[in-house]
Amino acid sequence: MGRQRVEPGREPVWDYPRPPRLEDVESRVKIVFGGVTLAYTTRAKRVLETSHPPVYYIPPEDIRMEHLEPSSGSSYCEWKARASYYDVVTEERSEPRAAWFYPAPTPPFAGLKDYVAFYPSKMDACWVGREKVEAQEGDFYGGWITSEIVGPFKGAPGTWGW
Repeated sequence: MGRQRVEPGREPVWDYPRPPRLEDVESRVKIVFGGVTLAYTTRAKRVLETSHPPVYYIPPEDIRMEHLEPSSGSSYCEWKARASYYDVVTEERSEPRAAWFYPAPTPPFAGLKDYVAFYPSKMDACWVGREKVEAQEGDFYGGWITSEIVGPFKGAPGTWGW
């Protein structure tokens, strides 16, 4: 895997830091699922981590939380701590474990406390600004791919050993 030439204004994910970095998002972020606009915010945060498209986190105040139901199980991130999950449910449909959050993140990620991330592959549509997001391949990382993000990305089958 060779280094790609990158045009100005684009972000190569291989330049993202390790450990990851948390940053505020200035763009409007919108998530639609099952006929409902689940989230609409200008206060999102994103996590940038080497080899992954950014993951966007939404403050709970800007989410229709009545459509999120606590789900079973959890996962652990070496950087952020233990994540809990939500099932996303509307009258039209439901999707198990389609969103996650960190109830007690590590100090560097304290700003993520209770913010919710959604797997774009499980939503009807996610937007950053006016751009509809592509989902990162695979179901582990939940990255959001926009036109400014440059791969290759981890997550697809066969990419774990890079």
